[in-house]
Amino acid sequence: MMSCNRYLGLSTADRIKSKERVVSSSNLFSSLPNEMGSVEEALLLKPPPSAVVCLRAAAAEAAEACHHDGCPGCAMDRRKASLSGRIPSKELFFVGATSLAAALPITCLFPFMYFMVRDFNIAKSEEDIGAYAGFLAASYMIGRAISSIFWGIASDSLGRKPIIVFAMLSVVILQTFFGLSTKYWMAVASRLLLGSLNGLLGPIKAYAIEVCPTEHQALGISIVSTMWGFGLVIGPGLGGYLSQPAEKYPQIFSKGSVFGRFPYLLPCLAVSFFAAIVLISCIWLKETIHRHKVTENHSRIVKALPSQKSHWDMPRKKSLLQNLPWISTMASSCLFGLHETAYSEILSIWAVSDRKYGGLSFSSGDIGQVLSMAGASLLVYQLFLYNRVNKALGPLITSRIASSLSIIVLATFPFMTYLSGAKLSFVLYSAAMMKSVLGITISTGTCLLQNNAVRQDQRGTANGISTSVMSFFKAISPIGAGLVFSWAQKRQDVTFFPGDQVVFLMLILVQICGLISTFEPFLVLPPVDECS
Repeated sequence: MMSCNRYLGLSTADRIKSKERVVSSSNLFSSLPNEMGSVEEALLLKPPPSAVVCLRAAAAEAAEACHHDGCPGCAMDRRKASLSGRIPSKELFFVGATSLAAALPITCLFPFMYFMVRDFNIAKSEEDIGAYAGFLAASYMIGRAISSIFWGIASDSLGRKPIIVFAMLSVVILQTFFGLSTKYWMAVASRLLLGSLNGLLGPIKAYAIEVCPTEHQALGISIVSTMWGFGLVIGPGLGGYLSQPAEKYPQIFSKGSVFGRFPYLLPCLAVSFFAAIVLISCIWLKETIHRHKVTENHSRIVKALPSQKSHWDMPRKKSLLQNLPWISTMASSCLFGLHETAYSEILSIWAVSDRKYGGLSFSSGDIGQVLSMAGASLLVYQLFLYNRVNKALGPLITSRIASSLSIIVLATFPFMTYLSGAKLSFVLYSAAMMKSVLGITISTGTCLLQNNAVRQDQRGTANGISTSVMSFFKAISPIGAGLVFSWAQKRQDVTFFPGDQVVFLMLILVQICGLISTFEPFLVLPPVDECS
């Protein structure tokens, strides 16, 4: 077996001829140069330290030998090689800002959605508001489910940058239109269009992987998940604090002003303004897609030594439909996404509903404050703790543990209706923060497993497909959650699981299904090559 030092001492021609050999005592994977991102990112749980050192050196050699002038992908490979293990801070800062701007529109309406639907005067009774609110929340995900595959394929052919730019532009325009809606159909139409045109989630996940050296892949995906989750939590905070400003801040906004006539415009404008800043920053965004054909002579193979806590494999199958590890992890992600979306909507409308219907009688500002605190805890956890947890256990084990703990946390919510004052605040804030941390741990782990189960030239398409499928589940989720919530409010006096208890029981059952999907035979891990 050829040692790593001996391999690095060979000429480029000799390395190309040795493409079928095992070249490292720590067994590193490789592939075509235009798949260097996938090769470096063949990490599923965590690499041995010696593998990181050898892979970094091999990546630098390959990036230099296979560079094509004018190819943005090759330029990015050379930049990653020049980092010598440092974090690509500029690229990751942009990834975080873009993910946040794309996530804010999804849930910023949750705190005021109940009141917005009520003001449209479309619901026949107060108990029916939840059902209409569910359809309104689902319209975004329906649009995203329809278009995400197209945007994923487009990002593989046109590049990541054009898709990201167009997505930010759609947020700026359509989020403003949503705030100006005066009819229920206008609100649904603007949300549907926004979901259809904001095809950012798949490409930004691929981009986060492609700008990071091997040892920082988990950080890249973590930042996408962190800022996405942070946006999903901070969005309701913005909606809660900034909606109905003429009522909350009469000394600043009069009822005759534009914000008095359009009480839900201000939070939408805040989101659009932030998206506009990100849109301008796209001028300096670097492309990662390779713009040249790669011949067979440019390929080489490097294997990786498996550890007891990791499963490594270079995805070789051309068809995504034959990639069982990717399909199985996508299925798990969809179940967890179904749960998280339902939880986000139910928490908001449950908290603001009247206590006689099993709620907490919170105002939109109250629930916005709770969600803001949950978002702050989420940010602290992802920046300072998640990487350590991931290195110690790997994303698969952490996802299983987080899913198990989420079930326990969910079981506490129905009993909060018996509390009030400081006790209620302490328990609710604690539960919301823990649930946010556990949810982002699951989504980050499954996302990392998905992206490393495919090659770079398939990553945009793979993320597009998974986003479409997940969006379908997330579109069903608020509709189902709204219908269940409306039904539950009409059965407060029954003995067996009254009202709010049956709502959270449904959430627990979905979470249990997600947990089961992370075990064999439902989850298929890539095969581990045993090497001597």
